[in-house]
Amino acid sequence: MSSRTVPPHTASTCAASTRTTVRVMGRRALVTLTATSAALTAFTLPATAASPGGPAPAHALQGGNGDQAITLDGSRAFPESVAADRHFVYASSIGDGTVYRGRPGATTLEPFLPAGQDGRTQAAGIKITGNRLLVAGAFSGRFFVYSTSGRLVAAYTVPETGEQTLVNDAAVAPNGDVYITDSLRAVVYRIPAAEVDGPATGAHRTLRVAYHLPDYVAGQSNGNGITTAPDGTSLIIGYWYSGALYRLDLTTGGVRRIDAPPLPSADGIVRQGNTLYVARSVNNEVTELRLSAGSTRAVVVSERTFPGADTTTGVAVSGGRLLVTNSQMDTYLYGEPLTSPAFTIESLPLR
Repeated sequence: MSSRTVPPHTASTCAASTRTTVRVMGRRALVTLTATSAALTAFTLPATAASPGGPAPAHALQGGNGDQAITLDGSRAFPESVAADRHFVYASSIGDGTVYRGRPGATTLEPFLPAGQDGRTQAAGIKITGNRLLVAGAFSGRFFVYSTSGRLVAAYTVPETGEQTLVNDAAVAPNGDVYITDSLRAVVYRIPAAEVDGPATGAHRTLRVAYHLPDYVAGQSNGNGITTAPDGTSLIIGYWYSGALYRLDLTTGGVRRIDAPPLPSADGIVRQGNTLYVARSVNNEVTELRLSAGSTRAVVVSERTFPGADTTTGVAVSGGRLLVTNSQMDTYLYGEPLTSPAFTIESLPLR
């Protein structure tokens, strides 16, 4: 979750779409029911300050120019994340855990992994590595590794600590190890490559903590989107609430804040070369940044949106196009009427 966001029955820390921006600017608290009781939990949203540094204004990059919509064939899709390789485009449903799939260039994604299968009742960040599909289980505290043929390789659960959890997103290191953010716990989990690439036995395991993260704000969505840095020896992690970017050195375990403008509501992240694309859910835009050598600094290049952007929680690159989720999370959170009965992913020219 890029997000991330939360269903009406789960503790949450996510965002609202353009039509609710005024309420969001007022730092409205999200009030939702927990999964097991009628207890209420409130979380405040980050302020949506403009990023300094002279990026192209979002309105200058809107609309037209080859924009296309990809529809998800589901009434509760609420697409939180998107991923793509040469063969397929995948999207995850925070609404019920369905994973959708379609060929690159298709106008519709169909259900691939059914809702609830293997205990997958929510799905947030989704990634592809080789012939493996990685699915974060959001507030369920679960994480799933599948073969791209749909077989369960292994299912993971967060350690029992009594803390709330939001298993949000994943990145794959060059050696095949998988690193996973938990937005409500100040940790990064690791799954060794040998387990990811192992036989599809459906084994149940516990996620192992690999690193601890700084600057977590209690009760807020913190570490969210995650990707590898260009050097392959570190990770870049975006914080949803503060908008800060951090570099985690996989060799030393050291974590340092990247010198970059704050990006409040930073959600899903994808990298191409030294360029980062950050989906910002409250802002309904994708911020493009250029990384310095060593990934110690990042400069905003542009801030991009499009007509109908509706809580942009996930982003991916596919065949020279940028795929951005229209998750409609505000309607999911607050029970408001859907903006559209169709759930979509926007396909935009990369430049």
